[in-house]
Amino acid sequence: MPDDRGGGFLPAASASVESGRSWVAAAATLAILSLSYGAPLIVVVDLARIQATLHTDRSTVALASALVWLGTGLGGVAMGRLADRIGMRTIAAFGVMMMAGGLALSATGSVAALLVGHGLMMGLLGNGALYPPLVVYVSRWFDRRRGTAIALISSGLYVAGVLWPGPFERASAAIGWQGTMLAYAGFLLAVGLPLALFLLRPAPQPASASQATARTGTRQEAGAAAGERVGVPGLSGHRVQGILCVASFLCCVAMAIPSAHLVAFAGSIGIPAGEGAAMLSLMFGTAFAGRQLWGLLAERIGGLPTLLCSEICQATAMALFAVTRNETALFVLAAAYGLGFAGIIPSYVLVVRELFPFAEAATRIPLVLFTSMLGMAFGSWFAGVLFDRFGSYTPAFANGVLFNLANVALVGFLLVRRSAARLDAREPGVV
Repeated sequence: MPDDRGGGFLPAASASVESGRSWVAAAATLAILSLSYGAPLIVVVDLARIQATLHTDRSTVALASALVWLGTGLGGVAMGRLADRIGMRTIAAFGVMMMAGGLALSATGSVAALLVGHGLMMGLLGNGALYPPLVVYVSRWFDRRRGTAIALISSGLYVAGVLWPGPFERASAAIGWQGTMLAYAGFLLAVGLPLALFLLRPAPQPASASQATARTGTRQEAGAAAGERVGVPGLSGHRVQGILCVASFLCCVAMAIPSAHLVAFAGSIGIPAGEGAAMLSLMFGTAFAGRQLWGLLAERIGGLPTLLCSEICQATAMALFAVTRNETALFVLAAAYGLGFAGIIPSYVLVVRELFPFAEAATRIPLVLFTSMLGMAFGSWFAGVLFDRFGSYTPAFANGVLFNLANVALVGFLLVRRSAARLDAREPGVV
């Protein structure tokens, strides 16, 4: 059977850890994340309504979304290790209950409850117990189609973005944003808990290095699976980790601006809230499709090149957001932006799995995801601050471009460093 990256041949399927159960785990994870990522979107869709009800400024309401991202990243570092000890099923069930509790607390109608409900319960204890640990969990179920699997489960945010903005907008118009939060909390418990308790089985252990080499045809992935450090020549593992963490923070500052403010941005230039919600759903819909395509590309060219390409696409679209005000053009741009930025987060996960040993995944992946979520948190809040200061989202998009360019420089540095080392290794006589 031809290798998934287009070269070499694979042995019998028995040499792989992948099985039908791998795809059951991936499908259950996608469903759970599609539900959990729906919860913070109520604030995104109802930003203006919540601001009016609580008699506060926009940056304060945007801070609730920011705290979800911050809590998710911070909680994931601890929850990833805890999941290795007590099992993914228990951690996921706990996370679902915390998400529902955070919505119920936020619905009580005070600024403090909104921030604590989103930051502590929905972020730190809710999505922090779900997204980072589940990414590590699913990466252990796959060795041949890891890029596709990570891309699929990382699309939970985008599935949520397609499914929920429209219903949330209609529900909030009918029963208010607080009623919408309470209704969705009940839905989370009714659907999310059974998924976590009955479909998340223990992940398999990694194969030996020789089996991994036979399957993948690359010494890089085999070494990482067997515990051998691959890394970037000339840089210590800590430096590589540090560069990846800074790069992920920078790119996610930019990523957060359309994700958290697109509906509000549309409203600020006279586009109705319903149209803004449709625009957000379109962006997440194309992001879901784009993420699958980026996953296939990553299996062929590797994580770092895929990461750089996706980040360049995001920077380009961000620059266009700063100057576009036509409704039709914004719908087209939202679709293009979704296709472009969708490859970023799963590529970071793949880069860590390529460069570091299997045993370190439960620590290193959540660290990169933490700085990503920190960037999302800062970007969401900072865009609200800039809007409050200037009355326009143009400065926010312009700053997003600058953060994105700095990120492209860091990822480009790692890619050039590794590519140069590979070329040197191929030269005759080079040791």
